[in-house]
Amino acid sequence: METRKKSRRKKLLIWLGVDLCVAALVAVLLLHKPSGYNPAVPADPDPNGEQVDPYLHRDLSSKFYNDAQRQRPFEMVVLDKALNEAISQLKWRQETGGVALSSPQVLFTPGHIVLMGTTAVEGADFVLTVELGPRMNDQGHLNLVVEKVKVGALNVTPLAKMMAKRMYRERIESAPVDMQDLRTKIAASLLNEEPFELTVKIEDKWVRLKGFDLVDGKLTAQFIPAPPQRGAAPSGRSSRGN
Repeated sequence: METRKKSRRKKLLIWLGVDLCVAALVAVLLLHKPSGYNPAVPADPDPNGEQVDPYLHRDLSSKFYNDAQRQRPFEMVVLDKALNEAISQLKWRQETGGVALSSPQVLFTPGHIVLMGTTAVEGADFVLTVELGPRMNDQGHLNLVVEKVKVGALNVTPLAKMMAKRMYRERIESAPVDMQDLRTKIAASLLNEEPFELTVKIEDKWVRLKGFDLVDGKLTAQFIPAPPQRGAAPSGRSSRGN
């Protein structure tokens, strides 16, 4: 009888040790900081996040506005290094539903866009990584396919996709949604893998994304003039160029 008790106690201790090892391993994976995560730190940060970086205003926003107004095909080139420096000037930290996001970073790699940031949940900081594989289908529609979601070094892609689809369905079913709004289309693509035509209205002119190319450190997007879109809500107004 005594021998059985000792045997049971030994097995219990072994399983307890296994559980502790698994818990420790999960904690290490969750708290892991990916080697590629090096968010930009502004040399002279604006505490109010109101300063507009010249790269966002001059090189991107104004150029997009001016080229769209000319109504000729044009290209937009975005460098991830310059974009990250500009993003770092904005006001961070952002909090939603008790989860805070800070220190974001965007990386362009061949065929992929990698989004990274630090998330704070109940006092613990984790690095969240979302890898997108954007694609254009035969109809010229864009699909922002989420290929990988990681918390630290832990791959949570299947769980994240399942939750995203459920959130999307609940949102669509719970209240009226403008399906023509560009933000809704982007959300539907990210959360439910629904392709959409990326058409943007800049004042009285329309342009459409024709294609794009992703290489290390650079995104090149090609736009062409588009006819007016009936029933489509404007996606926003770009800053006027000089």
